[in-house]
Amino acid sequence: MSPIHARKHFRHAVDYRPPRAAVVPSGLLVIAAVAGIAFSQMNGSEPARAAGAVAAASAAPTTAHGGQTAQARAPERGAAPAAPGKPAQQAAPVPSEKVLDFQYQRQPNYYYCGPAATRIALSTSGHILSQDDIAGKLNTDTGGTDSAHDVTRGLNSVLGGNVYQTREIPSYPATPAQMDQLQADVLKSINSGRAIVANIAGHLNDTGGAFHSYEGGHYLTIVGYKDDGRTVKIADPALPNGDGTYWVTTINMANWISQRGYSY
Repeated sequence: MSPIHARKHFRHAVDYRPPRAAVVPSGLLVIAAVAGIAFSQMNGSEPARAAGAVAAASAAPTTAHGGQTAQARAPERGAAPAAPGKPAQQAAPVPSEKVLDFQYQRQPNYYYCGPAATRIALSTSGHILSQDDIAGKLNTDTGGTDSAHDVTRGLNSVLGGNVYQTREIPSYPATPAQMDQLQADVLKSINSGRAIVANIAGHLNDTGGAFHSYEGGHYLTIVGYKDDGRTVKIADPALPNGDGTYWVTTINMANWISQRGYSY
């Protein structure tokens, strides 16, 4: 199995406090005035512009863990910078909710979760393969599929090139930055038409209260998101009934993936 070993116990995500903004001492402005440096040259023609910048920063999109760091917030909406002599182009808006079309299929045995989850991901781009064909690409055997790196290789062997990449979350629990990175990867991948295949271990409750436990490890597919990526839709090939889907917070999802990785 993967050198990133599955943990045996799982705790739910903990809350994280958003970072506090730095405050510039007013004394610095006094020193600047005494030195004869015009404030308008440093920060615009009107002091109101500085206040506007602070207000804009405070309105940044909320990240998965509740903070407002620039690293992990949703892609910016609005006009792209214009080239000289060309009008500005409006950037495509990022929807607050999106679910890909996919073909669900349950795994036929206890060790085919990797091929089944990969098959679901490939179906979002119109590639319909058998789980046996995919198992060969992933080197899956009765011990399962070794790691997310095998899934990434298998996905790219079908799609060509390096469409998919692997990202690991080496330690439990996931850090706030890793939670935010997962949120950003979900937004980018889903809006590019790619589902994410996640290698997880442990247990959690989904947003509907249902309990899911895979202490020995499992693969499943992220096929959509809502609330600007703070909640993700799971297609789980091991679900015994229903349509195989449920919703999980991105915080809990990052912790579920921790000590393993995902293909995005």
